[in-house]
Amino acid sequence: MNGEHLIPAPRCLRRPAAPRRRTTLDERTVLDAGPGTEGVARWLRTALGAATGLSLPPGTGPTALALRLGTGVGRAFGPEGYRLTTGGSAGTGPRVLIEGGGAAGVFWGAQTLRQLLGPAAFRRAPVVRNGEWDLPVLTVEDGPRFAWRGLMLDVARHFMPKDGVLRQLDLLAAHKLNVFHFHLTDDQGWRIEIERYPELTRTGAWRSRTKYGHRASPLWDEKPHGGYYTQDDIREIVAYAAERHISVVPEIDIPGHSQAAIASYPRLGNTDVIDTTALSVWDTWGINTNVLAPTDSTLRFYEGVLEEVLELFPADAAAFSSFVHIGGDECVKDQWKASPAAQARIAELELSGEEELQSWFVRHFGRWLAARGRRLIGWDEILEGGLADGAAVSSWRGCAGGVAAAEAGHDVVMCPEQQVYLDHRQAPGEDEPMPIGYVRTLEDVYRFEPVPPRLRGTAAARHVLGTQANVWTEVMEDQGRVDYQVFPRLAALAEVAWSRLPEPAERDFADFEARMAGAHYARLDALGVAYRPPGGPLPWQRRPAPENMTGSLGRPIEGPPPNV
Repeated sequence: MNGEHLIPAPRCLRRPAAPRRRTTLDERTVLDAGPGTEGVARWLRTALGAATGLSLPPGTGPTALALRLGTGVGRAFGPEGYRLTTGGSAGTGPRVLIEGGGAAGVFWGAQTLRQLLGPAAFRRAPVVRNGEWDLPVLTVEDGPRFAWRGLMLDVARHFMPKDGVLRQLDLLAAHKLNVFHFHLTDDQGWRIEIERYPELTRTGAWRSRTKYGHRASPLWDEKPHGGYYTQDDIREIVAYAAERHISVVPEIDIPGHSQAAIASYPRLGNTDVIDTTALSVWDTWGINTNVLAPTDSTLRFYEGVLEEVLELFPADAAAFSSFVHIGGDECVKDQWKASPAAQARIAELELSGEEELQSWFVRHFGRWLAARGRRLIGWDEILEGGLADGAAVSSWRGCAGGVAAAEAGHDVVMCPEQQVYLDHRQAPGEDEPMPIGYVRTLEDVYRFEPVPPRLRGTAAARHVLGTQANVWTEVMEDQGRVDYQVFPRLAALAEVAWSRLPEPAERDFADFEARMAGAHYARLDALGVAYRPPGGPLPWQRRPAPENMTGSLGRPIEGPPPNV
């Protein structure tokens, strides 16, 4: 165990044999930012400067905090690798030196420096009065195991205001996570402004009421719910993420999970099967039967949507910013089977049936995105019927889809529901708030292995880009509920994604728990994260007793909400 309680655990931490064990940052500390590190310097002055009260003016010399790009570090650990050295060299070198294989590596080194300064360094104003910040004298050499280390946040089921999204990006950065999968559309809401189609947010961003709890629950929140991000909001989010070396991957669902869009523009639905003008934004959960009609008009509509999406999410913003997620999952084919127009389209295209019709949708947008220098990624259902070259897969129904994708030469992100869906409950107790899904404890997440046994040691293993946790917000109505479900389990996933850990059964979970207790829970406290405590939910985090819960007519409900 490292005495500094670093999370994720670094590859190498060395302490000098000499008696000198501590050094400090103080009012004399200057910031020596080498070429290419200017963005990291800005972050240090705003985040670390706010917490420490140190102004960190430009300068050089033995009191400097120096930032450098180093080819040697890059060769050893890649562009996200870094070497952090504290204490200087015989009092002549900089007091702190962070060398990175690229600007991202310098940034991750700065995150490690922040952890070394203690939990108070995660606050927004100084709580240390003397202006001196102790640092251990050591060298950390580190770099990530996986290139894709992410979190998927669903803001369609419950909208998260922009400030909350920016906070999530800060939390990802603090854990060296570099992909924010932004689930922006679904049956229950459309959350991104598209200027050529204003009804998507005027109508599609709002629902009249919301199911409270699992879809079988008799409870309703009768208040309207909604919200959306303006195009300037999206530009701000993307720029904020890029400054933190985080790629934002937008998700626009096609062809299922589309009732909010159809409610906004009824012509998008299967009008020869149902009266699409009667549809509203869906107010409950589950798999919806209202899917997009397979028409040229629908294709042109979503091409128009994606043209604006590509402008808002530029491909040069960060490492994985060329990706666009199109969903592609849980597309119920009942309306297509009943639709004469859909059946005529199947015949016209000489397709084998409704399953291949969905593949036609996916392949169309795969080609459309590729022609614009972008890459399609979708849930593992998009494998059915074949994928275009360059398309990638998010493997959520276990790891089998990811294995099949990798063996077929497609890149894959491992995010199986059984291990890393953080909306699932963390313990079996009846006081867990709105318990759904599998019980997946902190230790379960820590023992997740993104590379399945079948791929290890094969050429196909290189197609595993990495892993991400998925956070679906049907039962997460506000920021506190998201915090509770995500943390501390995201810290475990961050270590799985970053650190080179032993086989799952051999991982030292006791060491991880000790580092959490030794410092990381205090860091989360300083960041204001309403995580689930190790001993279980606090009184205000617990599920209400049945007698305190009321249905839509205000009558008490007998029994707790059903579990899955």
